[in-house]
Amino acid sequence: MWRHIASNFLTLLIVILVALGGLIAWGKKQYDGPGPLTQGVCLRVEQGANFARVSEDLRAKGAISSAYIFRVGASYEDKTSQLKFGSYLIEPGSSMQRIIGQITAGGPSTCGTELNYLIGVNGQQMILRELDAATGLYVEAAKFDPTADTAPEGFAAAAGQADVRLRVTLVEGATSWRVVEALKAADFLEGAIRAVPDEGSLAPDSYDLRRGSDRAALIAEMQRRQSAILAAAWEGRDAGLPYDTPEEALVMASLIEKETGVPEERTRVASVFVNRLERGMRLQTDPTVIYGVTGGKGVLGRGIRQSELQRRTPYNTYVITGLPPTPIANPGRASILAAMHPDKTPYLYFVADGSGGHAFAETLEAHNANVARWRALERGQPQQQGVQN
Repeated sequence: MWRHIASNFLTLLIVILVALGGLIAWGKKQYDGPGPLTQGVCLRVEQGANFARVSEDLRAKGAISSAYIFRVGASYEDKTSQLKFGSYLIEPGSSMQRIIGQITAGGPSTCGTELNYLIGVNGQQMILRELDAATGLYVEAAKFDPTADTAPEGFAAAAGQADVRLRVTLVEGATSWRVVEALKAADFLEGAIRAVPDEGSLAPDSYDLRRGSDRAALIAEMQRRQSAILAAAWEGRDAGLPYDTPEEALVMASLIEKETGVPEERTRVASVFVNRLERGMRLQTDPTVIYGVTGGKGVLGRGIRQSELQRRTPYNTYVITGLPPTPIANPGRASILAAMHPDKTPYLYFVADGSGGHAFAETLEAHNANVARWRALERGQPQQQGVQN
């Protein structure tokens, strides 16, 4: 009888162990397998929230199948004390394990409200956007220039939320003076900028920040990124370029940046400048004349006068030979790479073609014909940039 009882107990134990193993396997699949969410949702983790509250919120949103398994998984990975407040985009099919990784890693909010301070060539704008989690697209809620306009109604409350994502975006071609003046007007930043950074030393890019971030530290990060981009590009440059230092290449990149906004034209514009330098021809590019007049402080706002084309400044490439002494703006990565890898072309001239791009020419005769076509198109329009004769 005892043998029979022992046999039954052993059989029952095996059944229990098999069932327990199956339960564990099922729970593991629920935890690290694809989640039930079919479209993205925003999860807002409040200050002082705990995993119990967050797990119930996720279950209510349909992002997880079991709040209990979610909490057990967080405890097993020893992350229950690492919850970070903020707004998180939970993508379709996200596993519990992935969600826990998101909400314990911290960093900028990936959902909800975003305040992007856009610093452009001609000015700056505060852009308030809300992420539609279902589509993954941002919906613009407000836009204004903080140096000239009054903030729209409701802007302060929306932008002042603790979990709003703050970002500064520097556009290619803005001058260092423009950047400093714009950052002074950003009321979510703190600290002074003691001097305008060297022209060209700031990397056009997007910078995630926290409220109260230091302006000088942001400038330093812009310089660090630009220095790294320039060093890497210089290391891989083409042989035989007519500039001897990374600094000269940065000057060239700034000319390319200011001459064309058409991505596929950058290396072709670079080839024109390289060809002219190699032949000892003056670059004769309008943006350098403008920089010599404005010093990079604001925009000219009108056509270049004949007297300005003839005035000797260190930047007037109609008068000086070779490159100007410094960059004339902060060029982006693409223009820096174009300066390091120009096309091989016979072109010595280019002029606007009326489509947003340029017409290129090898000879002065062909260039003059292109100029005549452009002038026939531009009747009454502002003077455009281009390399003249």
